[in-house]
Amino acid sequence: MQPKYLTKVLVAASATAISASQTPAGAGNLLINGGSASGGVATLDTQRQVLLTFAADETGHTFVVYGTSDGGQAIQESVAGAAATAVTTQMFKTVTRISISAAAAGAITVGTNGVGATPWQIVSADMTPVNLGVGVVVSGTVNFSLQYTYDDPSGTYPNPAVTFPTVWNLTALASKAVATDSNITFPIAAYRLLINSGTGTATATIVQAGIAGN
Repeated sequence: MQPKYLTKVLVAASATAISASQTPAGAGNLLINGGSASGGVATLDTQRQVLLTFAADETGHTFVVYGTSDGGQAIQESVAGAAATAVTTQMFKTVTRISISAAAAGAITVGTNGVGATPWQIVSADMTPVNLGVGVVVSGTVNFSLQYTYDDPSGTYPNPAVTFPTVWNLTALASKAVATDSNITFPIAAYRLLINSGTGTATATIVQAGIAGN
């Protein structure tokens, strides 16, 4: 199979990229008025985690972040308030709405941290067995991980408590900052390249082995 290339680079994190400082007086929606917002929609440089920063303890409050992924898929995630900060698990390319369940205890900003990922890459089910060779090279300062999932990222999950894929780090390629290679020799559904920190560039080359089925 021909190699597949994944490249990821993030602009510097901004705690106010989505919502500037505000103190909601009751349950409702935060204003989407940050540095990357226009017309009530925040468009980020690439899909990445959403960071909520709290001036006071927001434990007991629930925030729901709505938006889209890099591929334009509508996504949303509930995030529990905390004493200082909270982040989404999912990666958002755009943020269209953020709700809060009650009046805020203090000022809140919403933006990005240093974490972002490529879209999920589906492993070919026509190749047997599933064997992937993976090499990642870097330019500049960047820390990366190669992640995989057993769930179909585009599918409907049979467990109603699961709303997005369960993610695992490939141990040999977890939190690396220099060129590294490894392999996956067990069945998976999909993989992606994650940036943990830094504004350098990470590029993964993935080759799937196996014999095409009939």
